[in-house]
Amino acid sequence: MSDACTAATAEKRVYPKVVIREEVRTSRRSQAIEAFFVRHRERLVWVHVAMFVLFVAVIGVPVFLPDPPETATSWTHYTTFANYLLWGVWFPLVFLSVIFSGRSWCGILCPMGAATEWTNKVGLQWPIPRWMRWEGTPALSFIVVTLLGQTLGVRDHAEGAAGLFGATMLAAMLVGFLYGRKKRAWCRHLCPIGRVLGLYSRLGPVNFEPQVKIPGRDIYSLKGACPTMIDLPHKSESRHCIECFRCVNPDAKGSVRMVFRRPGSEIEQIRTHRANYAEAWLLFLDTGIALGGFLWLVLPQYQRIRQAIAEAALDRDWSWLLEPGPAWLMSVHPERAEVFWWLDFFTIVGFMCGFMMVVAAILGSLTASAAWLAGLVGGDRDFRQRFTELGYQYAPVAMGSLIIGLGSMLFEPIRLTPFGAAGMHAAKLILFLAGAAWSVWLGERILARQGVPANRRWLPLLPGVAGSAAVGLAWWPAIFGL
Repeated sequence: MSDACTAATAEKRVYPKVVIREEVRTSRRSQAIEAFFVRHRERLVWVHVAMFVLFVAVIGVPVFLPDPPETATSWTHYTTFANYLLWGVWFPLVFLSVIFSGRSWCGILCPMGAATEWTNKVGLQWPIPRWMRWEGTPALSFIVVTLLGQTLGVRDHAEGAAGLFGATMLAAMLVGFLYGRKKRAWCRHLCPIGRVLGLYSRLGPVNFEPQVKIPGRDIYSLKGACPTMIDLPHKSESRHCIECFRCVNPDAKGSVRMVFRRPGSEIEQIRTHRANYAEAWLLFLDTGIALGGFLWLVLPQYQRIRQAIAEAALDRDWSWLLEPGPAWLMSVHPERAEVFWWLDFFTIVGFMCGFMMVVAAILGSLTASAAWLAGLVGGDRDFRQRFTELGYQYAPVAMGSLIIGLGSMLFEPIRLTPFGAAGMHAAKLILFLAGAAWSVWLGERILARQGVPANRRWLPLLPGVAGSAAVGLAWWPAIFGL
C-alpha cells in the first residue's frame, strides 16, 4: 500500500514538471519565431513584391503562350506547370496552411492584400460603407467568385484564370484606393477566401493574444495599428487576424504576443471566442457551393437537367439560350472545342446554387436537431446560441472536403508512385476520415462546454455524426470516383 502511495505521489510530482517544461519549450519557440518576424517586419515588402511577380508569372504569362499538347506534363510545358502550381499547390496548401500557421498567408505572402494596402496609402480613404461591413458580404464574395470560376473554366483555360484572378486583384486595389485609412478593408470584408481562411484559422495552433485583455466581445475599431480593424485589447477570436506582426512589440507590457495553442482549442471553447451566427451559416454555404462546383462536372443528373432545359428552349423558341455569352462571363473557346451557351451558364449557376442550398439546409437542420437535443439533456443558454456553437463542429470535415474536391490535383503525384491510383484514393480517404473524426471530437467538446452531462452527450452528438457522413457521401465521387 505504501509503495503504491509513494508511486502515485511521485507521479503527481513529476507530471506538472513535464507539462511546465513543454510549455517553456513552446513559449521559447513562439518567442523565437515572433522575434524573427518583428526584426524583419520592414523587409516583408520584398516578400510582397516577389509574390506579386510570381502572381503575374503564374496568371499572366500562360495567356501569351501556345496551348500545351495533350501529352504535356508539368515538366514539359510552362502552361501546364503554372496550372499545377495554381490548383495543385497554391489552392489546397493555402487552406491546409491554416492548420499549421493560421492566416499567415494573408499577412505575409498574399499579393492581393499587399496591393490593396499599397493603393490605400495614395487613395481617397473614404469611410468604409455599411454594406461592406455586413457579415454576409464575405460569403457573397466567395459564392460569386466560385460560380465565375466554374463558368469561366479557370482550371482548363489560362484566359479564364487570368480574367478571374486579374479582376480580383484589380478589385482589391480599387477597394484599397477608395476605402479605409491605413486599413485593409478588402481583407476584412470582401476577399473571396479571406473569411473562409479566417473561419478555418480557428482550428490553427497559432494565435496573437493581448497581454492585457479587456473583458468583453471583440470590437470593430478603425483606430489602432491593426489593418483589419481589430480592437486589440478586446481581441478574443483569430478569424480576422492576418498575422502581419504590426501589433507585436516585445518591449511593451501591454503588447500582443504570438502564442501556440492546441489545434482546434478555439472551436472547442468557441463560447469564449465569439461564436458568430453568420459564420456558422457561411460554413454550411461554402461546403455546399464547393460541392456543387465539383459535382456538376461528374454527375449524369446535371446533363439530364441541361438536356431537358435545352429541349424546352427549342419547343418555346428561346433561341437566345442556345447562343454563346460574353467571354468575360463564361468559357468561349471554339479553338479548344468548348463554347458555353447561356443555357450552360444558367444551368451551371442554378445547379451549384441549388446544391448549396440543399447542403446548407441539411447541415442547418442537423445542427438545429443537435441544439434542440442538447437543450433537452441539460445544455445551457438559448437555442440560437447552442445552434451557433455546434455549427462550428463541421469545420474540419468541411475543410478536408474542400481540399479533396477542389484541390484534387494535390494528390495526383501519388498516382505516379508505386502506390498508383489506389494510393491516391487512400490518401484522400485518410484526409477525409481524419477531418470527420476531428469534427465529431469538436462536437463532443462543444457539448461539454454547454453543460451536457458526459453520459448524455451521445444523443445530441448523433446529428453531427450524420452531418459529417452526409458530407462524405456527397464527396464520394471526388474520393473514389463514380
